[in-house]
Amino acid sequence: MLVVAAFALAWWLGCYLLARDPTRPLLHRAAAALLTYATGVACGLLAPYVDALPLATLEQVLLCVPPLAWAGVAVGLLAEDLPERRQIERGWALTSVLLLAMVPALPSPGRLVVLAPMIGAVVVLWRFRDGTRRRTLTGPLTVAAGLYAAALAVVLLPVDVGAHGLLLAALGLDLLILGFVAAVADADDAGERLRPDLRRSFAGALFAGLLAGGPTALALAAAEPSPALVALQLVAVVAAMVAVTVEGAVRRSLDRIAFFDDEPLRAEREALWLAADALPRRRERHRVGELDEEEFHRLTRRALQHFRDTGRLLRSPLADLPVVTERLLARGVPPEVPLARVTELRAVLREAVAALKPNGAYFGTTEDWRYYNAVYFCFVVGLRPYRRGGGADALDRDARRALEWFRRHVPERNVRLWQAVGARLVAERLWRQARAGGVARPATRDQERRHSAQNG
Repeated sequence: MLVVAAFALAWWLGCYLLARDPTRPLLHRAAAALLTYATGVACGLLAPYVDALPLATLEQVLLCVPPLAWAGVAVGLLAEDLPERRQIERGWALTSVLLLAMVPALPSPGRLVVLAPMIGAVVVLWRFRDGTRRRTLTGPLTVAAGLYAAALAVVLLPVDVGAHGLLLAALGLDLLILGFVAAVADADDAGERLRPDLRRSFAGALFAGLLAGGPTALALAAAEPSPALVALQLVAVVAAMVAVTVEGAVRRSLDRIAFFDDEPLRAEREALWLAADALPRRRERHRVGELDEEEFHRLTRRALQHFRDTGRLLRSPLADLPVVTERLLARGVPPEVPLARVTELRAVLREAVAALKPNGAYFGTTEDWRYYNAVYFCFVVGLRPYRRGGGADALDRDARRALEWFRRHVPERNVRLWQAVGARLVAERLWRQARAGGVARPATRDQERRHSAQNG
């Protein structure tokens, strides 16, 4: 049962990381480590009931994948502006592909070669530790990596310790630490809270796992174990973990089916669900005033990148900026309404971006226009100039001209540089406005309640 619990927890956390932010490579790598481990454990659980050597071999091969993904997580924790990061990323990717191709053909002790990239990545992380934003994560990641390496060595070496299930559970515990580290790093980078959302997901996974896997566990305890019962238990646990972590997508699909003829109702329900899902991940409001200038710049760029994504803006700490609260109060809108905050945050960002625009023209391609064009058309309008199949039918004239200009005359690397500079200029403008206004913190909840009472 201990191994089944490790399997269930690994599958849950892997799915949670994928669902948390499908665009983050750091989360992809941690999820890959957890899910391949869980698949390997499933092979090990089925192997005693199936007279097939490939299952036992496949278990070992799959347990060799997490160290490679672990190395990718360590590399992903390096500072984004580190000059050596791109070369380190390429080296990790190339080494991982080569080792993945070699591992199935190696004998069991030889498969320990997969530990080399993990050890090297941890050393690199310590080497550039001062440049990382979450230096406190380096220690737990290193300790867990050492424990995983020791347990994997015992599993692969020809040594019979008589506790294979306990070793598998220990490997799972180390990978749970890896997944938690990745989730903490992602939440910190996004300016979000992790604990409430993680706790809610875990509670749902625990309930669903007991509901789905409990009957088969009782059947296994009461009857002679069989491949069918073991497989049924594993499939039930997998289905429960996936259902819990992708419940938002399931809800949206059901709404599209049930309300296919009522688009306004679908849109309203979507907005309410987005607000409900965002609340556990939003930072405490009193912490917004504690942002330093560098973190403010980083969060502003992230908000611009997700300008058209309501769910991400709902979770952004910038939604609680004092200027947003002031604008809502001036309009007579209760500041407690999350969607109203997103609307005002978009307006604030759009005005700051418009300040980059040169006067006297609607669209231009001179040097004075490069930062505005890169930020406005790519973030606010949502152009993807270098993506195949990006049509221009629904664009206005200026957007079509900008799209053609980007594709014909501007390398993608230049656009990324202009976006970074433009986003920093926008952040500096908003930062100066906040400081000049003399308001470092948002309005208190008591002030907001008094305003609501006056307008109620």
